[in-house]
Amino acid sequence: MATGGHDGRGSAGSTHSFGSNPTTRSSVRTPKRQRSAPGSSQSTEEKSDFLCPVCFNLIEEAHITKCGHTFCYSCILKCIETMKRCPKCNSPLLSAEQIFPNFLLNDVIKKHKMRMNGLESLGLSRESSNEFSTLADGLRDFIASESQNLTLPDVNIMLEILTQRKQLLEAESCAAQNKLLLEFLKLLLQQKEEQKNQIIKEVNIIKHDIDEVERILREVHSKCPTLEDVERAVGSASDGDSAVRAMKKEMIEIIDNIESTTKKDDASFVPQAGSESTKHPGLSSLATRRRRMHAHFEDFVQCYFTTRSKDLFFKDTEKSPKLTESSSSLNEFRENLVKFSRYNSLRPLATLNYSNDLFNNSTIVSSIEFDKDNEFFAIAGVTKRIKVFDYNAVIQDSVDIHYPCMEMVSSSKISCVSWNSYHKGTLASSDYEGTVTIWDASTGQRTKTFQEHEKRCWSVDFNDVDTRLIASGSDDARVKLYSLNVEHSIATLEAKANVCCVKFNPRSSCHLAFGSADHCVHYYDLRNMKEPVSVFKGHKKAVSYVKFLNSEEIVSASTDSQLKLWNINTPYCLRSFVGHINEKNFVGLATDGDYVACGSENNALYIYYKGLTKKLFSYKFEATRGVLENERREDEPNEFVSAVCWKQHSNVVVAANSQGTINILELV
Repeated sequence: MATGGHDGRGSAGSTHSFGSNPTTRSSVRTPKRQRSAPGSSQSTEEKSDFLCPVCFNLIEEAHITKCGHTFCYSCILKCIETMKRCPKCNSPLLSAEQIFPNFLLNDVIKKHKMRMNGLESLGLSRESSNEFSTLADGLRDFIASESQNLTLPDVNIMLEILTQRKQLLEAESCAAQNKLLLEFLKLLLQQKEEQKNQIIKEVNIIKHDIDEVERILREVHSKCPTLEDVERAVGSASDGDSAVRAMKKEMIEIIDNIESTTKKDDASFVPQAGSESTKHPGLSSLATRRRRMHAHFEDFVQCYFTTRSKDLFFKDTEKSPKLTESSSSLNEFRENLVKFSRYNSLRPLATLNYSNDLFNNSTIVSSIEFDKDNEFFAIAGVTKRIKVFDYNAVIQDSVDIHYPCMEMVSSSKISCVSWNSYHKGTLASSDYEGTVTIWDASTGQRTKTFQEHEKRCWSVDFNDVDTRLIASGSDDARVKLYSLNVEHSIATLEAKANVCCVKFNPRSSCHLAFGSADHCVHYYDLRNMKEPVSVFKGHKKAVSYVKFLNSEEIVSASTDSQLKLWNINTPYCLRSFVGHINEKNFVGLATDGDYVACGSENNALYIYYKGLTKKLFSYKFEATRGVLENERREDEPNEFVSAVCWKQHSNVVVAANSQGTINILELV
């Protein structure tokens, strides 16, 4: 069906008419001959010639059909796709190859737009633009044709009027430009004043904290023994006692070093190798921590103002705040600074293999867990075996091959294991068939089996308060609760998407968090399972792990290559940790309450501190060695760290990768 409207090139039979009564212009002296100006009908038709017959707007990217009609490119393209005909004359149009760019009309429309934009900048509307254009053309024609009839006084008067008009227009233009500039400068000044006030507040906070820290240092220094105190303490001892003399000499060296370091500028003091200060661990540790602090200075600046935000935004910092009001946040930052700079790297203590079969390529370790006393750790994965190792035996053994003290065989690949915190030797596992199994690790026997999930069960966890309670999460979008003394599940929590991980609050018998394929962390009170207490949103992909740092803070991992820190009392993300790579695999997550360890898909283990977003350091797993190869292979793209566990109340981390290599590492 043809669509009404004007062809973009103009109708072939149309005529441009002028008004019957010519428009007259008055001047200072009326010339003998007058010319008519074009009427408004010309401007209307000129504008309509540039309209698309489909959308009735100015033509964009003019294209002409084989039948001679012009349209917007997007409009005629849609007509070809839907109608296969020209909207103007119904001629067949089967493909975009039958339309061609109308370059001439494009140029004309471009000039028309430029003229319209120029007139709008002068304060004229589009409706009056055509009239203005025709008047200007008429005036030009009038002056050209009637200039011979003008006398010198006429020309002088016209020049005077035009000069005044020009000056007025120039003044208005200059005023408009300077008003715009003035507005910009005022906004800029306001912004800089706000920044200055903010900097003043920050400077006052920093000065206050400097005074507080210097006061603490003076108190510490005043309590240190002097040389006279040392000499009096050992004065009664015999001069021939070599032990006393050695102790006296060492104490004098320590006191001298402490006094010298307090007199020097802290930022410039770095003990040199072989100097007296390097003989004392405290002083060398301080120098090492200084270097780490300078390396992460910008991160610490952000952390500092985050912890001091209450004093910064809610107090009058022009007056020094009370010590009791600001000491807690300063202490919090001091703790962050000290803990972040405490460790520098990971040192391997031992290495073992999940599979003894050198020809078995399917050796991914999916879970590592220490028992409640940190004496034994269990390793499980796709070989369908749970291996329990004695930690001290592995560390003290000088050989490279380590044997488990107990081994249990499952009927399916194992996804997760969890120790009971009360019954030593009781272990729970979840597998790919959806089964939750309870094991006696001392005998290697199954004691109970729950087969209630319909799909793969990803996670299982014992409650640390009610030690009979167990939770599991599955691809069937359910969290199930079990009790050791009941044969079947005691409750089911229905989720909206696959459940990838579950974890009980370590200080509660009825609070549980789980991560889901809906990109969220869900926190529930099991006494009211109809709706969650909180839903933490911020991840961009599925949440693969959730771990509690303490009773209020949760860290979550996702395949969006981020870890996120949450507080159960606030709905927003407190901090995101970035640096590792995690896009498709479960890479492991563990924490000791302050530090967070996670795997990465570049075959490395990453360590973060909860107070800062960037990694502390990472540890790269060695590339695997083929059985029949003498040389080590390059890292394969599918190698990744698949499981991580923290030996609680220690600086030891156990990590395993997709090739079944387990490294016991120490933070140093």
